[in-house]
Amino acid sequence: MNELVLLPAVRQLELSRAGEVSIAELAEAHIAQIERLEPQINAFADFDAERVRAQARAMDVAREPRGPLHGLPVTVKSSIATAGYRCEIGSVLNRGDVPREDAEVVRRLRAAGALILGTTNCPEFLMAYETDNLLHGQTRNPWDLERSPGGSSGGESAAIAAGMSAAGLGSDSGGSVRVPAHFTGICSLKPTPGRVPGRGHLPPCVGPFAILGAIGPMARTIEDVSLIFRTLAGQDADDPVSPPQVLRTHTIDELRSHKIGFFEDDGLAPVTAETRAAVQSAALALREAGFNVEPFRPRTLEQLRKLWWTFFVQCGAMFYEPAIRGRREQLSPIFREFLGFAEDAGPLSVADLLNAWAELDVLRAKTLEEMREYPVLLCPAASVPAFKHGERAWMVDGQRVEYLDAWRYTQWFNALAAPAAIMPVGKSAEALPIGVQIAARPFEDEVALGVAAVVDAAFGYCAPPTARG
Repeated sequence: MNELVLLPAVRQLELSRAGEVSIAELAEAHIAQIERLEPQINAFADFDAERVRAQARAMDVAREPRGPLHGLPVTVKSSIATAGYRCEIGSVLNRGDVPREDAEVVRRLRAAGALILGTTNCPEFLMAYETDNLLHGQTRNPWDLERSPGGSSGGESAAIAAGMSAAGLGSDSGGSVRVPAHFTGICSLKPTPGRVPGRGHLPPCVGPFAILGAIGPMARTIEDVSLIFRTLAGQDADDPVSPPQVLRTHTIDELRSHKIGFFEDDGLAPVTAETRAAVQSAALALREAGFNVEPFRPRTLEQLRKLWWTFFVQCGAMFYEPAIRGRREQLSPIFREFLGFAEDAGPLSVADLLNAWAELDVLRAKTLEEMREYPVLLCPAASVPAFKHGERAWMVDGQRVEYLDAWRYTQWFNALAAPAAIMPVGKSAEALPIGVQIAARPFEDEVALGVAAVVDAAFGYCAPPTARG
């Protein structure tokens, strides 16, 4: 049963549909894996084995038409409203919060037949690349328990990597489904905002976060990520940023018509030698698959990152101020660290915010113009692999890389509102996974997934040592 939980989600579904394994058996295998590993990894914010068993028994005898995810054991980040489950966003200020209604994406997940195992841990208010809080504690990386699984979807990535969940949902405003996937050796997609409905995310994706933020699927293969994306995508008529975009399917020849630009670093924040090698290996795999892959790096990246900082860090702190006013002594060290970054940056005036908003539109247009020739980009996911809990700087090629600088490779695509996928390709000197990133132009999510699938097929998921017992 240990091997069953490490199979791709699509294979688990095939076995269930063929009657080779019941939904109750599939659920029981995941429950056993959770009960074995959760004391070490601490990925969950809410899990009840008996509730899962009851759902599974009901699904096994259900007579209504079965959806595309019928019986698939999945998890949901505890910042996405899931009725009946604790969704506290990692904060003692929200202790015991249990939504009465599902986020739209969770409603679709249930309608497709998914079996929800529980909700997963995240850093307080989502503002960190490490998952730790005063409510549920520290989540650990299944590759090395002394290291972080990333953030803010760190509980989700750890659960999926370790076989405690077949797939799930995270959210991403600055790399939060992509950095954790890179850290734990799984796959993920930050979609174009709105293609997967964001209504019901906690806190709401409004204002600048309607551009930066997206709910995204996470799984062990790009095929699984694509299945979740295609099942959940589609306009939410009650969401003003959800577009009436239809799903598209691209043949391999159509994908090959997209020239791919690749770069190993951005010229400012160095990457490890193994990260550089991973990007090169992915480029070679794409060339061998018939793609035209050439060196190219947009000139607008650092400007995009500076604007991301304005909106994510400075505006983010402003958004949270009403909720935390007079209660700072109850905040976790990680969230107080985030507030320190915002305070160091100084206050934003109305003119600063208005000018930044206008500049972002201008800069997005410039970047899209640059991407006309190279509509797909291949680049690192981060400067470094998974770090040890509490680390905040690293020496790379003789240069000190600071905490927030190391993840700049994901932040650009939040500012651009572009889709970007992660898949595992290499290993670090410490045998930690290294992912690479495939990004495309906004609303070309299917292109990003199609190209990423080619890379994933050449490399793919390996189970961390803890997962096999």
